[in-house]
Amino acid sequence: MERKSGVLMHVSSLPSGYSCGNFGKCSFEFIDFLKESGFTFWQVLPFCMPDEFFSPYKSYSTFSINPYFLDLEDLYERGLITKEELALSREKESFRCEIERLKSQRLSLLKKASEKFDFSECEDFYKEEKDIETFANFMAEKSFNNGREWHLWDKQGFDKGDLRLWLFSQYILNCQWKKVKSYANERGIKIIGDLPFYLSFDSAEVKNSPKLFDLKEDFTPRSVAGVPPDYFSPDGQVWGNPLYNFHSIKKDNYDFLKRRFSFYLKLFDGVRIDHFRAFESYFEVPFGEKTAKYGKWKKGPGLSFIKEIKKVVGEKLVIAEDLGEITDRVVKLLDKSTFPGMRVLQFGFLSDPHSPHLPHNYKNNCVAYTGTHDNNTLLGYLWECEKSKRQEIFDYFGVMGDDIDLCFDAILRQMLQSHAGLVIFPIQDLLKFGCDTRMNCPGTVGGNWLFRVTSEQLNSIDKNKFMKLNRTYGRI
Repeated sequence: MERKSGVLMHVSSLPSGYSCGNFGKCSFEFIDFLKESGFTFWQVLPFCMPDEFFSPYKSYSTFSINPYFLDLEDLYERGLITKEELALSREKESFRCEIERLKSQRLSLLKKASEKFDFSECEDFYKEEKDIETFANFMAEKSFNNGREWHLWDKQGFDKGDLRLWLFSQYILNCQWKKVKSYANERGIKIIGDLPFYLSFDSAEVKNSPKLFDLKEDFTPRSVAGVPPDYFSPDGQVWGNPLYNFHSIKKDNYDFLKRRFSFYLKLFDGVRIDHFRAFESYFEVPFGEKTAKYGKWKKGPGLSFIKEIKKVVGEKLVIAEDLGEITDRVVKLLDKSTFPGMRVLQFGFLSDPHSPHLPHNYKNNCVAYTGTHDNNTLLGYLWECEKSKRQEIFDYFGVMGDDIDLCFDAILRQMLQSHAGLVIFPIQDLLKFGCDTRMNCPGTVGGNWLFRVTSEQLNSIDKNKFMKLNRTYGRI
């Protein structure tokens, strides 16, 4: 891999002024920040419509974009919302996503805007994007059935206004993001998306293609996705997503999964595959179980699927999230795929000096992180370590005494010095933020996915410092 560096920052965390980051001015300003700091990659979390807890890893459709990312100032300039409506949408809190305000106000505003929109503008778009149109129909039908899960719907049809809302918003979102991505690419910045492995049971895809999933005759799952006990959870985790019926999917030459990749690679310059190890084998938990205690491993689609995906991916970057319980078989599959795997510094001090997550063991074909969206921030991690573990970390990075600031800077420098082809820092680690700003605590419900930065905080980062580091270690 060519030596580069980047920043992990979800769009929702950007300082937009409208309760949640969006595809407006704040996205363009963040791209400028990356360029001026010597970074060449911007990594985001999944763009799809989030669940009620704002998690982007559980969505009503993989072929969707979060409507809260829509730039309202663009709608005002188009004459689709009024100056008063724009002003009423201004945020009251800038440090967190205001999800309750968004839920209660934003979609109704977008619905009003859709009533003024000339739908002839998006006719060609929907001739090409049938999966997005399917999502729009699903959301309109769901609203018609009072928001219940699709297998409980008792009414056929939908309100035309609701359908217009979703057709309008998804089209405008795609148009706005296309401008953001073009701006980034023109400035030498590439954007990495995130593709969740599983889908939500209550999704357009499961409703419309139930044979692709391991469901009973009454459409309830036989088993659901999860993981055994690990670093994040001593009892394991029950994610609850329906599992794929890989026999049916393979008979169709993996068409559905290839469409997922194609959709994401239209939006991004590369993609991180969440839960890559499931391609080798995945963990299933009996439906209804509260913990992963009675789960078991089952064989995944393996190399045959990887070969089909590579036909779709071409030369674009694909990062394999090879974290969790990794076996020799997973390692062999990753090697055969040639996709770069992930290295997470915080995992490096869980075992011995041979850990692949320690910087001296990084190979070129990997993407190294101080932490992911599921980890504590680097500062939070250092503060919460046991004294002996913290001393081990200080010794590793050659830091005398107990100055966490010195250790922090030594870590960032050594990550950039390493052989890793791509090094990515979460935005919290550039800001030296603590544990109260972490994005997600796995295994917990509520309070996650809400982190945001302000313009003042973003502007406080020493861009010259990172430009110098990136230049010094050959990452520009």
